[in-house]
Amino acid sequence: LNGGHKGAILDVQFSAQGDLIFSASTDKNVIIWDAGTCVRVKKLTGHQGIVNSCSTSRDANKALLCSASDDKTVRIWDTRKRGVVSTFKDDYQLTAITFNDAADQVIVGGIENVLKVYDMRKNKLLYTMAGHFDTITGLALSPDGNLVLSNSMDNSLCIWDIRPFVQTNRNLKTLTGHQHNFEKNLLRCSWSPDSRRVTAGSADRFVNIWDVYNKRILYKLPGHTGSVNEVVFHPKEPIVLSCSSDRQLYMGEIEA
Repeated sequence: LNGGHKGAILDVQFSAQGDLIFSASTDKNVIIWDAGTCVRVKKLTGHQGIVNSCSTSRDANKALLCSASDDKTVRIWDTRKRGVVSTFKDDYQLTAITFNDAADQVIVGGIENVLKVYDMRKNKLLYTMAGHFDTITGLALSPDGNLVLSNSMDNSLCIWDIRPFVQTNRNLKTLTGHQHNFEKNLLRCSWSPDSRRVTAGSADRFVNIWDVYNKRILYKLPGHTGSVNEVVFHPKEPIVLSCSSDRQLYMGEIEA
């Protein structure tokens, strides 16, 4: 994907149907690409600061994209147009974002160390989830849409219950074993397709994979010579793909 951004790309996502790619960058823009031809389709402008993260709706009919920026705003875009559907203003820089399953709520985190859930229909903040003690660097919605995974510079990975009827503590589990360091990279996180495992970027140069139920690290895969910034699971095969500050992509095989 050449000729698009004029800054470092900090986040990349496929659309629900896989026909589009969305990228967020330090150049303050979000770009929509055609996945088949790698040609730029649209440039979404409006953020006044670095765009740290973007996420797309799972419902392809909604064609929505959300973005979080150092300008302290969340912007919701209609990918069929160039305009902003809605904007949420925060008091702090925002570094990670995801929609809920129905794409009627957006979950965002930043340097305030808390997760905030906004209702897009009512255009207001619904609730906050506290538990981290440093910047939130990555968010991932579980395959069933009930849970959110968050990675933080406090060296913890938290699992939150975002179902509407939950009234008590939404923090279900905290996983540890990975590292953030002085580089302060925005280390992302992700779920396996069956929700049994999670993974997260780590500055210790290892690909860390946890068992969700017993909170135990199942794998600590070596190979990278720099910070592992993101790891994703293959949608069908027992394979993980990792990217690193060492400019390498590694594929690793795990047990099914």
